[in-house]
Amino acid sequence: MRWQAIYDEVRHRHASGEPLLGIAHAMGLARATVRKYATAETFPARLPHGAGPSLLDPHVVYLAGRIDEGRENAMALWREIRERGYPGTSRQVHRFVAERRTRPVRSGCKPRYAKDSASKPRVSEAPLPPARQLAWLLVQPTSVLDEGEAAVVSHVEQDDTAWTVMDLARRFTALVLAAGKGKTAADDQNADPAADIAAWITQARTCDAPAIATFASGVDAVIAAVWDALTEPWSSGQAEGQVNRLKLIKRQCYGRAGLELLKRRMVLAARSTQNEHEPFLLSLRG
Repeated sequence: MRWQAIYDEVRHRHASGEPLLGIAHAMGLARATVRKYATAETFPARLPHGAGPSLLDPHVVYLAGRIDEGRENAMALWREIRERGYPGTSRQVHRFVAERRTRPVRSGCKPRYAKDSASKPRVSEAPLPPARQLAWLLVQPTSVLDEGEAAVVSHVEQDDTAWTVMDLARRFTALVLAAGKGKTAADDQNADPAADIAAWITQARTCDAPAIATFASGVDAVIAAVWDALTEPWSSGQAEGQVNRLKLIKRQCYGRAGLELLKRRMVLAARSTQNEHEPFLLSLRG
């Protein structure tokens, strides 16, 4: 035996005067193991571990009798002995029956697909377009969509939440267009865009889509500014456009030129457009 040979080697080294720590290092053993072997007069053989008492022991005779009768369903037997006071799980019963089974167990697995569905080819659905493109399609009138786009929209509409979001988005788009600049009271005598937008906000804030509810709450928080932006003829678009162009020129010159070149580029840009809304750029000529 391997451990018997190790025990003999430890005893021999210890008898020849070799220290325990040196024996442990030389033989690659733990010091506790070397100390135990060095002090033991005989080899400390490990006693075999016998099977201990089991919760199933009081029911073994009953289970064996039921198996002899042809009853080999482990779960059914477990339910029977549970009624007789067995407190354990079904695992031990399964193991007990498996060791004494006389016929193969019948598999209870079901086929992944039913026979009728297996004969039918599975139609792969086309993937949806990217989110930005899909959002654009969902707010478009169905009359401007081609066959493929209409099929995508129809597929998305089958989901209740998606249909609610689409309906709210289309209505909001229509309300913004109806309340936009250039609209007059003569366009629709009965129209009340302010009331329609307020009703839309009320419905959108209670919908199941968190993004739409958050958007509606944000619109409601600044409803006066939103209404002015939709109805007043004034716009900051010209100023924002000029600022954007100036920033573009500045970024193109960043790290490559000084203030003088930046000034000249702005002046040349102003001269090239000759736009009446750019007098402040023309004043930069030096």
